[in-house]
Amino acid sequence: MKALVIIPTYNEIENIERMLRLVPDLYEGLEVLIIDDGSPDGTAAVVKQLQEQDSRTHLIERKGKQGLGSAYVTGFKYAIKNGYDYVLEMDADFSHNPHDIPRLIEAAQKYDLVIGSRYSNGVNIVNWPIKRLLISYFASKYVRIITGMPVKDPTGGFKCFKRQTLGAIDLDKIHSGGYSFQVEMNYRAWCKGFRIKEIPIIFTERMNGVSKMSKAIVWEAAWMIWYLRALRLFGKL
Repeated sequence: MKALVIIPTYNEIENIERMLRLVPDLYEGLEVLIIDDGSPDGTAAVVKQLQEQDSRTHLIERKGKQGLGSAYVTGFKYAIKNGYDYVLEMDADFSHNPHDIPRLIEAAQKYDLVIGSRYSNGVNIVNWPIKRLLISYFASKYVRIITGMPVKDPTGGFKCFKRQTLGAIDLDKIHSGGYSFQVEMNYRAWCKGFRIKEIPIIFTERMNGVSKMSKAIVWEAAWMIWYLRALRLFGKL
């Protein structure tokens, strides 16, 4: 069994060393792929140093900020090409607890896509301002209503795919660049009949570094839902 954790980075020098020293030891056969979008703070240089110490660490460097969605698509193609059985998404800032990784992988042995859910068992978010919490919570309900997808946390970014699930999705047709990418991947998997499981996690706002959330990302997510719905109605999803 081989599993790969994909972590996109941009200016995560305050978090990346601790993350890479922790994650590979959490599960047998687990490796990490960093997709760095030209971080000016030297994130990639730290990863390269750690690569010399641990062959389970991998790095793809890209020029400039190309977006969360394209970073994950790059990582997915790498995972498929190199024969990983399970492919995980996770943030670099410890908002996702790395110790939950084994829970996601073990659930993925029975399901095709496992989502670490902030909302499947109440609201499990720490240190968010109430405005951001309400936006996220009601955005999740909005997605469920428009798409009909029975996922309580469709925008969450901590998840585990089976390789076969990713292989059935045409990654070259992924339209989303920002956080709507999470919704699009879930929706495409669901429309193809894959089994999706949510397991509760506790999401903790980052302690170091700067959040990448912006108004443009929120607006992209809002209209992308309708676009995906239209694609499905016309049989083009």
